[in-house]
Amino acid sequence: MSALTRTDFSFKGQKSVYHGKVRDVYNINDDLMVMVATDRISAFDVILPKGIPFKGQVLNQIAASFLDATSDIVPNWKLATPDPMVTVGLKAEGFRVEMIIRGYLTGSAWRDYKNGCREICGVKLPEGMRENEKFPEPIITPTTKADEGHDENISAEEIIAQGLVSKEDWETMVKYTRALFQRGTEIAASKGLILVDTKYEFGKRDGKVILIDEIHTPDSSRYFYAEGYQEKFEAGEPQKQLSKEFVRQWLIEHNFMNQPGQVMPEITDEYAQSVSERYIELYEHIVGEKFVPATDNEDIAARIEKNVAAYLETL
Repeated sequence: MSALTRTDFSFKGQKSVYHGKVRDVYNINDDLMVMVATDRISAFDVILPKGIPFKGQVLNQIAASFLDATSDIVPNWKLATPDPMVTVGLKAEGFRVEMIIRGYLTGSAWRDYKNGCREICGVKLPEGMRENEKFPEPIITPTTKADEGHDENISAEEIIAQGLVSKEDWETMVKYTRALFQRGTEIAASKGLILVDTKYEFGKRDGKVILIDEIHTPDSSRYFYAEGYQEKFEAGEPQKQLSKEFVRQWLIEHNFMNQPGQVMPEITDEYAQSVSERYIELYEHIVGEKFVPATDNEDIAARIEKNVAAYLETL
């Protein structure tokens, strides 16, 4: 099975291209963005050496579904999805901050808490919490958005003091973040899932804050299965979850957290296939529809180029 790990398109009106960890973003006439969700996968701020079949399609279609399902509460950048792996939308000036919102104490927050940390990004945490415990109310723990290396935790006060975001825009981003998380939580619950934590990115266009990038995908979010959550929590057992966390755990088990001297374990075809199946499983759970893979017996890049070019001609 093929996977798309690199793109090098030249679209009509293209001004520049940005190759991110997972997405390749093409700037069209400084007005539109063509965002290609590749099959690359990253963890611990490093891109793994093998692509995951259909991962890009899964991410793109989940994000498109949620952008549509939240457009009544938050304006967003999406215009169209001319290919299963592509979203075309409005170009905005992105804020250098990622809005992370957590409903439960898990992942990196739990690792810090276990080591004695009782404050994240200026948010004080209650004593006596346990792994995977629900917060009294969701907490927002923003990070700076780094082009390379690690994103760093930062408090709301520091964000405003450093001029990364104005006070007015920050308040808008907080309002939107809470509204999106509430809507995502409700949709997840209707599918038997718990939206545990997620991240949102915002930008500004024509003086207005809008939602950009992806939302509620397994790369940007963590989901637990609702069934069995309470029993597992009370027993101190790991939760059954749908997210990229299982890839991080696999790397940790193979002694890789991108620390000096550590060597990336081999990603076999069998392991890549198993990761692909997990992504498809999440798609079917969270979207509530059978996943229909784009045909994999054709040149994926050629298909994307043809579909995007045809869409841009209609504008």
